[in-house]
Amino acid sequence: MSIRTERVASLIREELGTMLSREFSGSMEFGFTTVTETRVTPDLRTARVFVSIMGSAAKVEKTMAQIEKKKAYYRSELAERINLKFAPAIEFRLDKSLDNAMHIEELIKQIHKDDPKQPKDE
Repeated sequence: MSIRTERVASLIREELGTMLSREFSGSMEFGFTTVTETRVTPDLRTARVFVSIMGSAAKVEKTMAQIEKKKAYYRSELAERINLKFAPAIEFRLDKSLDNAMHIEELIKQIHKDDPKQPKDE
């Protein structure tokens, strides 16, 4: 990625993170939402935004549906906040890396719990 695309991706991540946190914070019906990563195409026309949503599976699904529903609104807000020739099309993706990391950590704990301690050979 070029420096310009990295800067634009960073700006988009910050702005969308602010918008999503304001919209979903304090609401008990939606999950806690964080923008974890943003990737922008070299022509700056498309931004792929990865969001992490904490909560039950139902809350995650409902929050993701609400985000997708308001995609055009987020794009227009970005156009106002970021000075670009074109407002990039936004593709939201659910980031499951945190869930995967927690699952791996649980598996490692389970292995250590089940593994009897080996005596030291001296």
